[in-house]
Amino acid sequence: MSDAAQRIKELREIIAHHDKLYYGQLPLLVEISDREYDGLLAELKMLEAEHPALITPQSPTQRVAGKPIDGFESVAHAVAMLSIDNTYNAEEVREFDARIRKIVGDRAFHYLADPKIDGVACSLRYESGRLVQAVTRGDGLTGDDVTTNVRTIRSVPLELTGAGVPDVLEVRGEIYWPLADFDACNKRRQAAGEDKFANPRNGCAGTLKQHEPGIVAERKLAFLAHGLGEMSERPAASASGINERLAEWGVPTSSYGRVCKTIDEVLEVIGEWLTLRSEVGYETDGFVVKVDELDLRDEIGATSRYPRWCIAYKYESEQAETVLLGVDFQVGRTGKATPVAHFEPVQLGGTTVSNASLHNFDRVDHLALRVGDTIVVEKAGEIIPQVVSVVAEKRVTGGPLVATPSECPECQTPLERDKPKEGHVAFRCVNADCERHMERRQLSKAPETCRGLRGRGCDGPVEIVDGMVALRCPNPECPAQFRERLGFFAGRDQMDIENLGPAVVDSLVDSDLVKHFADLYRLPPGKLVGLDRMGVKSATNLLEAIEKSKSRGLARVIAALGIRHAGGRAAGVLAREFGDIEKLRAATVEALTEIDEIGPAIAQSVYDFFHSEAGKKTIDSLTEAGVQMTAASQTSPGSPGAFEGKTIVVTGTLESFSRREAKEAIQSAGGRASSSVSSKTDFVVAGAAAGSKAAKAESLGVEVIDEAEFKKRLG
Repeated sequence: MSDAAQRIKELREIIAHHDKLYYGQLPLLVEISDREYDGLLAELKMLEAEHPALITPQSPTQRVAGKPIDGFESVAHAVAMLSIDNTYNAEEVREFDARIRKIVGDRAFHYLADPKIDGVACSLRYESGRLVQAVTRGDGLTGDDVTTNVRTIRSVPLELTGAGVPDVLEVRGEIYWPLADFDACNKRRQAAGEDKFANPRNGCAGTLKQHEPGIVAERKLAFLAHGLGEMSERPAASASGINERLAEWGVPTSSYGRVCKTIDEVLEVIGEWLTLRSEVGYETDGFVVKVDELDLRDEIGATSRYPRWCIAYKYESEQAETVLLGVDFQVGRTGKATPVAHFEPVQLGGTTVSNASLHNFDRVDHLALRVGDTIVVEKAGEIIPQVVSVVAEKRVTGGPLVATPSECPECQTPLERDKPKEGHVAFRCVNADCERHMERRQLSKAPETCRGLRGRGCDGPVEIVDGMVALRCPNPECPAQFRERLGFFAGRDQMDIENLGPAVVDSLVDSDLVKHFADLYRLPPGKLVGLDRMGVKSATNLLEAIEKSKSRGLARVIAALGIRHAGGRAAGVLAREFGDIEKLRAATVEALTEIDEIGPAIAQSVYDFFHSEAGKKTIDSLTEAGVQMTAASQTSPGSPGAFEGKTIVVTGTLESFSRREAKEAIQSAGGRASSSVSSKTDFVVAGAAAGSKAAKAESLGVEVIDEAEFKKRLG
């Protein structure tokens, strides 16, 4: 090895060592100043410039790419990134523990309790120890490929070091903005006359979507691991054990996580964190409690939205007093009218807040709001501002109460209350002092007392009421609704139409150029130029983006339609199950309900949409406009129908397929690729280093086959 090559190798190792110290578990052990670090990096850049053949993608000099990013591609997660169910009190944490112990029985197990970082969830994929992809959570099934930007984050190792690194390793964690760096950036922006970022989390999310990687590098984001996705093998039997291995390989993990034997120990750790959270240098909004043993996690399983083996404890929200200036309401894409309070600006959690949701007009009536009242505002879960109460001794007297509206402000259609489900009645407490008074509920029969309202009532009598709590504009042609629906249709997780932001949506709707989704695909170029903020180049870019959206595939189209209850995950399930729009339109409620992860509410809502006049017109017009209405997975390898109606689990490492390719092959052949084994599993495909899933299948009497048999059946 030449002297230059040797020095380059040494510099890379030294810089990686200092990166690990700076962003690792013991930042107080930082050994050099920023100036000394920059000197090492400058020397490395100089040597690589003199010897370009020695530059590798894993060099720290390659963290910042010079070329801007054209866009962010959507990527399917090999293992779904599910949300975590939340709770705000110790009693519900104990109920979670009781549910776990009911499944686990007398077997000993542990909990891993870890601070919940308020950042942006991201999955880092390493193959042969090298970072090959970074993907945001997105809707849990697919996310945005932000690899180029994530490579600029110094705490993310470009190459894992040490022994025993799996061939495939997906590290899930949180990208966040350290408070010191966030504050420094805001000071620079303020000095330059630019708007400050509202809070670290939103600033971090916006930074990750920058098209200039150099800007991302300047803002000094950081990463902490807290979970796992696809692994070719499990390097340890517990999550805490894997965390130890991750730290050895150079991945930053939390030093505040604790392994606990009992739920009492967990609650003690959660209590202690209240005094520590202000010292860590990044924002946290609670604690995540997880079963530590991985085999037990497999057994406990998950719902369509949440893993059953973990729960997030959220801390009480910060509150502040302010003066109410007025109340208006917004009509969303489903027609729901939501009251919004406007008040004198107030600081909450480092953010200036001047507007907050009142949720519904029953709540407005219950609070008996008057303009000029002193109100208490909080951030629910430290994220969403809401009005929680009125300060009684500071109430305004004599002024008019804020009234419940009778008609839509946009189209003047009379508002209607949601009806209870068939066979149910709506009811609420009649006690004006009861905390649950404003909350209407529905049951097949109203309870005799207020204890029926989620079990937290005043034990007073209840009354039958006309309709549910939500007020809606029933006019499907309402411009306010359509603006929201059009913006949603064009969103990144739906049809992903760049350049179609709120201002452009308003211009298109107000000028009557777009009254239905399909009108987007028939826009005359000449009429776009001259609209607000629309020049020739902007119009051209918009039309190109709209044209690209035609090929997003069936799942994106279903999600973009905004069918009530049917979000992105349900849309993906329906697209895989039916393959094209005509089969989905022909499905009965019973057929929809039989699909795994599609419950009665989703099934009925989907059926109602496709059999409504508006739904029929929407699909016909989009088809006529050339929008692709088939599932992208139809083009994947595999004989159609080979696995029709079968649920299949793949475990271990296959030679001919990546995990994602195996999943796509199963889906294209009509099957459902599942991540957990149960008695409903038809068979398990076991590759090299197959773990507990194969053993569990054998214990349940589920067939286990090898890769050769899988390929034979796949055809």
